[in-house]
Amino acid sequence: MKDWLGKKIDKYSELSGYVKPDIHGGALKLDSNENFAIPKQLQADLLNAARKNSDVREYPLGKIDKLAKSLSAHLKIPPYMIGIGNGSDQILDLIIANFASKKKVLTSNPTFGFFEERCKLYCVPTIKIPFSKQMTLDASEFLKRSKDADILYLDSPNNPTGFQFSKNNLEKIMKNFDGLIIIDEAYGEFANYSAVPWTKKLDNLIVIRTFSKSFGLAGLRLGYFIANKKFTEMFNRVIQYPYPVSTIAIETGISALQKYPQVRESIQTIKKERSRIIKNLQSYDAFEVFDSEANFVLFDAKGADKRIHTALIEQGISIRRIGRIGKHAGCLRVTVGTKEMNSKFLLAIRDLLG
Repeated sequence: MKDWLGKKIDKYSELSGYVKPDIHGGALKLDSNENFAIPKQLQADLLNAARKNSDVREYPLGKIDKLAKSLSAHLKIPPYMIGIGNGSDQILDLIIANFASKKKVLTSNPTFGFFEERCKLYCVPTIKIPFSKQMTLDASEFLKRSKDADILYLDSPNNPTGFQFSKNNLEKIMKNFDGLIIIDEAYGEFANYSAVPWTKKLDNLIVIRTFSKSFGLAGLRLGYFIANKKFTEMFNRVIQYPYPVSTIAIETGISALQKYPQVRESIQTIKKERSRIIKNLQSYDAFEVFDSEANFVLFDAKGADKRIHTALIEQGISIRRIGRIGKHAGCLRVTVGTKEMNSKFLLAIRDLLG
């Protein structure tokens, strides 16, 4: 092996990479923020419709444009402002790889783990603003440090905390930042507002979204972004792969947009269940529970996170053990599932705490 190649492999081997949740066969899966409130039959209907509209012997020529038009009608945004990707992760990766070299990124601590690991991979320095003890962020700190950065990345709502800036604060931060702004709205449909309308006014803003969460299509790997016409045209023509998404994924996405009223019902169910979980967990002195605008709830088990996580696994329930966030040493994150799934989780918590 050439010396340079070995050194490169050794260097990359030192990185942890994005840590995916463990697989616990047969366990109730509340660890990856997937949307199980979407009826399984609806997803089957979407895939059946996609198969009827697909000939997988052909490349998906022109299919991306078709999906962009459907998203355009859904978002009330011109199709030339929309780009499609193999999940929002792939879009993020391409932006970092092509625009972040030798640039400084301003973000929160913590933020989306994949983004953090990609910055490490590409040797992109980050300026991280920590969350407060109440798991909120100070807008004034972002305004203060914005002059030191070239790129602003915010997942809104944040993963893993569920925090989202007020609309006024986010607008103030964006208007005072003259570099590249990336707002990751993977959980945007579960929140109170979206940054998408601002893309019509701010030429330096990219809003990234996904079909994985609110649409319940995580397994298809389908994402998109909204940005100004010049950036989008360049990205689609030069940076993006020729055929980044499969025909089946594209056609399923189009069908899902046509069924959005049913998707919206699941979103409302999740919001209602989210409130129930927060209220229930807050009733225990053993936890500190944080507000969320996403489809998950973060809570601090005050040092008992490992014990609770293990005990839940033994009862067939898998949630995400986050660990330390700032001064909170024992954070756990639970996905908001169906009413039945959430009830099983809450009953297990009740049994554990007596």
